[in-house]
Amino acid sequence: MLVFFDECNMKKKVYFLNLKGYKCPIPILKISKKFKEIKKGDILEVDTDDPKADEDIKELSNNIKIKILEMNSLNNKKMRFKLQKY
Repeated sequence: MLVFFDECNMKKKVYFLNLKGYKCPIPILKISKKFKEIKKGDILEVDTDDPKADEDIKELSNNIKIKILEMNSLNNKKMRFKLQKY
């Protein structure tokens, strides 16, 4: 876990989930569970190789208070998401 300060000097924590090897619906369930545990403004970085993760995370962000900060393809199967609770 990392801690950093934003432009308003508010402490934010960065959490990491390695969800490689998990297929739908497990990644979304684990992300949802983690977002219940973290505070508003905190960031969750997620690595996954689930082929439906981009669609599933977009849908999840429409249903709960998650902002997608970044979506990066690490290679042809792996993706990294940077998500923030708001």
